[in-house]
Amino acid sequence: MKMTVPTAVATPAVVIDAMVLERNIASMAQSVRERGLALRPHAKTHKIPEIARLQVEAGATGITVATIGEAEVFADAGIDDVFIAYPLWVDAPAAARLLALADRIRISVGVDSADGARQLASNLGAGVRRIPVRVELDSGHHRSGVLPDGAVAAASAARSAGLTVAGVFTFPGHSYGPGAAAPAVADEQDALSAAVTSLQDAGFTSLDVSGGSTPSAHLTAGGAVTELRPGVYVFGDAQQWELGHCRPQDIALTVLTTVVSLRPGADGAPDRFVVDAGSKVLGSDRAAWATGHGRLLGNPPHRVALSEPHPPVGVPHGEAPPPLGSRLRAVPNRVCLTVNRADEVLVVRNGAVEAVWTVAARGRNS
Repeated sequence: MKMTVPTAVATPAVVIDAMVLERNIASMAQSVRERGLALRPHAKTHKIPEIARLQVEAGATGITVATIGEAEVFADAGIDDVFIAYPLWVDAPAAARLLALADRIRISVGVDSADGARQLASNLGAGVRRIPVRVELDSGHHRSGVLPDGAVAAASAARSAGLTVAGVFTFPGHSYGPGAAAPAVADEQDALSAAVTSLQDAGFTSLDVSGGSTPSAHLTAGGAVTELRPGVYVFGDAQQWELGHCRPQDIALTVLTTVVSLRPGADGAPDRFVVDAGSKVLGSDRAAWATGHGRLLGNPPHRVALSEPHPPVGVPHGEAPPPLGSRLRAVPNRVCLTVNRADEVLVVRNGAVEAVWTVAARGRNS
């Protein structure tokens, strides 16, 4: 859990512990491989080509992204198999971009409606067979996707429009909550199994069956699933820590921050301190069950409240606050938001900055 950062690094700074990152990548790859599944990590978490390459080198069959822009960034970096796990509404310019990607890499996209499939096919025109699709299922998160009994209708519309239906996918996002991972895995398996059975009966074969989230990834085994798409596991964050899905020593990305103020309580003794990593760096996401907007690594693991530039951190009664100028490591609640706020990250190994990585897919929202 200890990581030394050169004192010349200005704060706040987003810092990756290279050895923890590599260990997390290797551990997930091995776990998924031992269960006979494919791994296609979601790169929207890190948006960094160097990390995608490490994941592929460790055995990932490709990566997952959320937008065409993200796919373009990773294709430029040499990643040759990308799935856009999103029900895209594709106009003519977007179709042209997808076809340009298909000239370079294996690219597939999500659909979750007959209208979306027809819109995609119409704008792909003569290139309609070049962009395989996967039908998205709602397995309980209720964000996007068709219910399992609607999978055949969506897939049939895609096939009738000329598209190749390569599989189905879902995101068990309701796994993010105390005690929620195992029930979400059961929901995922039920939804995927029902959809695959009905699709096979309708003549759809050789389907990729994709699911997974970081909280549920280690629990998925057997059943209909052939592929997992976790993302946050590469870094860990305060949500995963609080839910028990990672340990403090598994946190690879933190925000290096400095104590800039000590604030007195009613008795005149400091009862809180202020650090220089606010919501513009950490992000402001907080689930209803979370006990803070982030945590500080250390003993005790202080909870962070947020304001824009001056987040206060409470000091338990009877404990001394860290002195002014102390450099601490803050763990964001939701690491994806923190990365998307950074232009670059520092990569540290054995107390030295080994590299500076550009967050190349930052802002590529379409």
